Amino acid sequence: MFTIEHDFDATVVTLVDESGPHLQEDVTINAFEECVTLEQLDPRRDAVVRVTLSMAQLRDLGMALDLPEGVYRLKPEGRATGRNGSD
Repeated sequence: MFTIEHDFDATVVTLVDESGPHLQEDVTINAFEECVTLEQLDPRRDAVVRVTLSMAQLRDLGMALDLPEGVYRLKPEGRATGRNGSD
């Protein structure tokens, strides 16, 4: 399950784990104009852990989800080139 909220300066998506007996804490994704943050409560430390991705890193992550294992660099036209085990 997930929720989407549009705030003044960000779009906030919250991912709720409903997958089984060992549920993970909710993940909150804040999409700002210049970056995206992912936040999740670490129950062992009782603190929220935050990861910040630049827009370039987010773009690369989106591309990486559809590519096989390897090392890649995006060309200016938005196409990934690289070397992997299947070359």
